[in-house]
Amino acid sequence: MDREGLSEFLRRRRETLRPGDVGLIDGPRRRTRGLRREEVAQLAGMSTDYYARLEQRRGPQPSEQMAAALARALRLTLDERDHLFRLVGHNAPARFLRSEHVDPALMRVLDRLDDTPALVLSDLADTLVQNPLAIALLGDQTRHTGLARSAYYRWFTDPAERTHYPEEDHPRQSRIQAAALRAALTDDRSDPRAAQIVAELRERSPEFVRVWDRHEVAKRFEDHKTLVHPELGRIDVDCQVLFTDNRAQTLLVMTTRPGTASHGKLQLLSVIGHQQFTTDPPPTRPTST
Repeated sequence: MDREGLSEFLRRRRETLRPGDVGLIDGPRRRTRGLRREEVAQLAGMSTDYYARLEQRRGPQPSEQMAAALARALRLTLDERDHLFRLVGHNAPARFLRSEHVDPALMRVLDRLDDTPALVLSDLADTLVQNPLAIALLGDQTRHTGLARSAYYRWFTDPAERTHYPEEDHPRQSRIQAAALRAALTDDRSDPRAAQIVAELRERSPEFVRVWDRHEVAKRFEDHKTLVHPELGRIDVDCQVLFTDNRAQTLLVMTTRPGTASHGKLQLLSVIGHQQFTTDPPPTRPTST
């Protein structure tokens, strides 16, 4: 671990960011150049004291999970992320098509979306990051682990996943999920995870076997869908998507049409937030090692 290099790198990167770059409010009395230490700590899900010690060259070595959280908080490019990992003393993650590192361009757009649900997904339907309104609408989808991180996997194995959609939409959604999973399997055969998901689902879900054997393949993002909130009921949303160049990650934005009942429900959700509605456990925060 290069404590001096890490300290300098963190401080310089922190100073280059403005609050608006990460979705925070830039107040008129702000004296700090760039972000404050506590703001970076909050974005990374760590204590302010722990982050401060890293900049002061006296903190313990961050885990790989913590290093990834810091890279995301500081909106690092892949080159900068790899440099951070080397400073911390870990091998940088391999640059496969699929990456846990959220594309900085998608993050910049997501940071500015505070009045509509938005989330970044991998091509395996792993939710990499959600804004607060998306959590209020769908629950915390980043809390899942293992194969269950993929919404494709959860759709066929976890009944709770289906509660987000009206029951009459379930057969069509099953075909959509299977077709998108097949597209992901085709895109990157060097990553065994897609094949593991398929193999496990063939063992566990007769329904998956039936739709998988249709051999449909498509990256489908519906322009319009109906979601079901546990307290507010049905909410009709229009979907817009923004892909990375390699289509490995997608920013999904959901909007409602002004003047509709769904628009009113989403406005109510944005005011009240998810605290009073959802029963999901709180997100797991990275811990230092």
